[in-house]
Amino acid sequence: MLVLNDISLRRGVKLVLDHTSVTLQPGEKIGLVGRNGAGKSSLFALLTGRLHADGGEVQMPPRWQQRGGMAEVAQDMPETEDGATDFVLQGDTPLMLAQQRLAAAEAADDGHEIAEAHHAIQDAGGFDARARAQSMLMGLGFRSEQLDAPVNSFSGGWRMRLQLARALMCPADLMLLDEPTNHLDLDALVWLEAWLQRYQGMLIVISHDREFLDAITKVTLHLDETKLTRYGGNYTTFEEMRAERMALQQASYAKQQERMAHLQKFIDRFKAKASKAKQAQSRVKALARMEKLAPVLTASDFQFEFREPLSLPNPMLAFSDLACGYRADDGKETRIVSGIDRSVLAGQRIGILGANGQGKSTFVKTISHELPALAGTMTEGKGLVIGYFAQQELDVLSPADGPLMHMVRLARDVGPAAREQELRDFLGSFRFVGEMVTQPVGTLSGGEKARLVLAMLVWQRPNLLLMDEPTNHLDLTTREALSMALNEFEGTVMLVSHDRALLREVCDEFWLVAGGALKPFDGDLDDYQKWLLEQSREASKAASAQSRKLREDAAPKRKEDRKAAAAARQARADEAKPLKKELTLTDHRMHVLFGERDKLEATLADAASTPEKLVEAGKRLKAVNDEIERLEARWLDLSTRIDEMTAAG
Repeated sequence: MLVLNDISLRRGVKLVLDHTSVTLQPGEKIGLVGRNGAGKSSLFALLTGRLHADGGEVQMPPRWQQRGGMAEVAQDMPETEDGATDFVLQGDTPLMLAQQRLAAAEAADDGHEIAEAHHAIQDAGGFDARARAQSMLMGLGFRSEQLDAPVNSFSGGWRMRLQLARALMCPADLMLLDEPTNHLDLDALVWLEAWLQRYQGMLIVISHDREFLDAITKVTLHLDETKLTRYGGNYTTFEEMRAERMALQQASYAKQQERMAHLQKFIDRFKAKASKAKQAQSRVKALARMEKLAPVLTASDFQFEFREPLSLPNPMLAFSDLACGYRADDGKETRIVSGIDRSVLAGQRIGILGANGQGKSTFVKTISHELPALAGTMTEGKGLVIGYFAQQELDVLSPADGPLMHMVRLARDVGPAAREQELRDFLGSFRFVGEMVTQPVGTLSGGEKARLVLAMLVWQRPNLLLMDEPTNHLDLTTREALSMALNEFEGTVMLVSHDRALLREVCDEFWLVAGGALKPFDGDLDDYQKWLLEQSREASKAASAQSRKLREDAAPKRKEDRKAAAAARQARADEAKPLKKELTLTDHRMHVLFGERDKLEATLADAASTPEKLVEAGKRLKAVNDEIERLEARWLDLSTRIDEMTAAG
């Protein structure tokens, strides 16, 4: 059971939780919802111990607080040469601890501890762990040839998938998932839903994907105005129940306002009359005692718009034999997309499609000058102003500076110039108010960072918007506001997104990045999904054909291999026979010696024993103990050798 009892929590100057309580039961699957910046990620940090409550108490079983008792997805981008499978395996904390125990025992040459460590590895599922890890990776979209590829070789989206797989690998009693679907395509999303439905522990998931929450969760925890409210049911049920609750609250508020107005009217009318003074005073007291209900405030009032561009060059961009990719320090080039011959016209709304790792972000970074072109030319129209929303917001934000400092720097370096108060007012329209304007960006939530990037884009007055996964950290309200703003934008939009709703609402044409090339996609999103299914079927057919060929090529050798294997097993069995016989004799001899040792120890403890008996028994006991120690070492050696032979068979 997880209990938050009268919890208060501050994050910097911001009050996140204020004397709130909630109880969650083991095995429940809970959706944690609330607008961006409400404190959902801070609540996760509280549960994991990265933050400590300013008041109240968090109660959970002690084993949940131990290593491996709780799992979450790390949000950092891993930098390691470890293979993908090995990286994911490291998420299985009990297995890693057991393997460390074995390594320490082997270094100390402790036979008993080695045997115990092997048992611990077996209990942790060590013998099939690698197969489970690779099955998980395949479910999340990795190909067989990628299973042992270095982590550093993957793009950002794929590394986040590795972090997700690593978290799922941990056999934890409590799992915390913060926006796990951000970097997943449809196939991986369906697999994840099925996996989480089978998960036996308590799950708390933060997500702005309505369909995902409805498929997984049975409890909804709403964080709003520093309070946690528990609702029984999935996200759709929560919305219905909250709507009813808000309607009742609004009705109660309206009724109370009417009652308060009536009391105030009586007070104002009769407070000066001596005959009514007592009644008027009682009304004053009643008004003071009345608990003030708050009006219903909704989060749906956030809206913004992009400023009208100062110019609309046409074409905005022209590509001629453009090649995009990366250039290493030694000058070696890795081309990801090449041979691009396209123009970007004023007013176009282009959705860029393609699987993760195919080069969508690389193409966008090249246009934004984050990466240099490797070949070909890119011609910009006169007066082109690019607004770039990076997939990783911190790519364009300084963690130590506040939103106001970012705007001051932007107005100074890029323009247009503005006074500080004007910048403060502008940030206020994006919900950065009061002391939030000076709060370090590194302490802001993912959604707040995304809103700041949007504010900076709007300020620049671009005529070309490059949006790389802009909805990853946005709540539903802000997503709707972004969709409306993009639809009303008079310039050109180039959008990379896994948000199918946003693509449908904004884009009227699509470009496909696949197989190292970029070309127009003739169809809509439904056609694209059909194309993906067809590609998947073709890949499956090719894999099956290759597997069949390998089996056919190996068939002539199979019979000989079976004969050789049988002969090897027989040889090992023959070799093990004398060892097993010696093990049996050793075991019997140790049993006899244990009995003799017990009798000798009884003699030494007997007060009636003569000095001569005691001396004789002492000498014999030392000899027995020495022989037992020798036999135990031999027994362990024999057992290990027999086990190795059995395993090899």
